[in-house]
Amino acid sequence: MNESNCLIIAGEKSGEQHCLSFFDELRALCPNTHFWGVGGDELADKGVELLYHLKDFSSWGISEVVGKIPFYLKALTNIEQQCIQRKTKVALLIDFQDFNLRLAKKLNKHGVKVLYYVAPQAWAWKAYRAQVLEQTVHSLFTIIPFEKDWFEKRGVNKVISVNHPLLKTHEKVLHEERIRPSLKEKIELLILPGSRNFEVRHLLPIFVKTLRLLKQKYNVKSYLIRSPNVDQELYNPYQKDIDYIYPHSQLEEVMNYTNLAFAASGTVTLSTALMEIPTIVCYQSSLLNEFIYQTFIDYDGPISLANIVHQELVFPELLQERVNSFNLLKICEFWAQNEKEYDKLVKQLKTTKELLDCNKQQVAPYMSKVINESI
Repeated sequence: MNESNCLIIAGEKSGEQHCLSFFDELRALCPNTHFWGVGGDELADKGVELLYHLKDFSSWGISEVVGKIPFYLKALTNIEQQCIQRKTKVALLIDFQDFNLRLAKKLNKHGVKVLYYVAPQAWAWKAYRAQVLEQTVHSLFTIIPFEKDWFEKRGVNKVISVNHPLLKTHEKVLHEERIRPSLKEKIELLILPGSRNFEVRHLLPIFVKTLRLLKQKYNVKSYLIRSPNVDQELYNPYQKDIDYIYPHSQLEEVMNYTNLAFAASGTVTLSTALMEIPTIVCYQSSLLNEFIYQTFIDYDGPISLANIVHQELVFPELLQERVNSFNLLKICEFWAQNEKEYDKLVKQLKTTKELLDCNKQQVAPYMSKVINESI
């Protein structure tokens, strides 16, 4: 059999984690395929040839993206040329919608079959992207329950509904019964300030200030998860305040015994929901990003992935100027003083797995068939 190659674009850490949930199986099913593209250290360790590292690729908010437009344009051209030179037949584009949709248009012109994994949130804004997907993508993989119907109703024909990758990531512990102390007895606080420099720089000081206030009233143990994509010096000023600091690889282990979390909005909020940890979700961006969002984006639904999956605000969301220690402390004290409300939320979080687990199409076998048939 001739050796083939497959492009992978995982431009953010969450995208790399999604890819890792099925990559080992995909590689085993495509033994003669060389994988290359954009990813992080973990994909590189599995043999993916990195044209770009995701540290250089990821950005936060519209204003930061604008500043990196020249870089993205050069990368788009370079990746397109590499596909032509390598005679690439299949591309796996993971999330990272603004870049990947532009790349999908370019690759489609060269006959590359695009497997788009994690559908763009077109239902929140830019609904016209459904038409772009229909014209440029071989298969669109959706991981949120309602998305398949939404895209099909807007003309996307090849929509593959798959289980959310976090079910695979956490499958070893999801069936375990977790017994955690009440907040009055002991707060085991998980601090998740994000996987981007911007997030950690803005959120971590507020999270630590709230931690100090909590320690004045409660028995608190704190656990910080460091992201490998964040400049480590951003964590240094807070090492004396936080009891334990762990790398991202130990997130699942730490989630097993924490009973409260502060988190930047992102995929990790779905992890805490699956692990039944009441979480306060925070989002803070520049004033320019806020202006653009409020002026041009017609979406007033939840921003947290956990809340999107549940279709309601199971987790409190603090946005922009509401992200402060006063509001964080207020929610913590409410849960600590109202045990029934806290237990009610935990019970609701137990349904997260059922919302996502529908025994749908297996990802790696489907992708491998497309790849192997293209050799």
